[in-house]
Amino acid sequence: MSETQTQLPTDIWICASWQEYEQAIANLLNEKAKSYYYKGHMRLEIARVSFDHGKDHVVIIFAVTLFAALKGILATGLDTTTFRKTGVQDCQPDVAYYLRERAQTIPAGTGIVNLDRYPVPDLVIEIAKTSLLDDLGTKRSLYEELSVAEYWVVDVQNAQIIAYAMAEQGSKRIQESQVLPGLAMFTLEEALRRSREMNQSEVGAWLLSQFQQKEYC
Repeated sequence: MSETQTQLPTDIWICASWQEYEQAIANLLNEKAKSYYYKGHMRLEIARVSFDHGKDHVVIIFAVTLFAALKGILATGLDTTTFRKTGVQDCQPDVAYYLRERAQTIPAGTGIVNLDRYPVPDLVIEIAKTSLLDDLGTKRSLYEELSVAEYWVVDVQNAQIIAYAMAEQGSKRIQESQVLPGLAMFTLEEALRRSREMNQSEVGAWLLSQFQQKEYC
């Protein structure tokens, strides 16, 4: 790790120009790191992904993709992808989805998703093991301003999902997805709880049975 990297504080927001931010993330190219830029501040997160974080990440991606497939909803999911408004905002959510007519908006071969050219995702998800308060606070404000339609925070510690519908640069708590109608947060939370006691194939089979019940038809 270079001297520049060791001097940069991580997991907190610090004042920085866009140029300073670009230099910081250039120095992190060989590190597993996430980066955010918002309102003249940057946040660098060096990946220290725990077992529980990684498991919940996989369960949520599987659940959303399975639900969309069973409901016939076109969906493209993205894992830790950079979305950028150059000079203004930058983010790397754990999970993002483009749905329906937007599912094939981003062409193959795209690196960083340029939000001056392409639309924002319909759904953004952060998996929170050590970053819960920030995910519920500053990052939520960032996604509100980007006009993301829906934002979920997965609280790994408590197997809970705090979900928000976003509009007019504000947000409100929801218990059922609006971009994936019929997908209830309590079902996803139960899947997370079950994943503590059983393997993911068993959790997947349980989710399939839930999604195929009459209430989801």
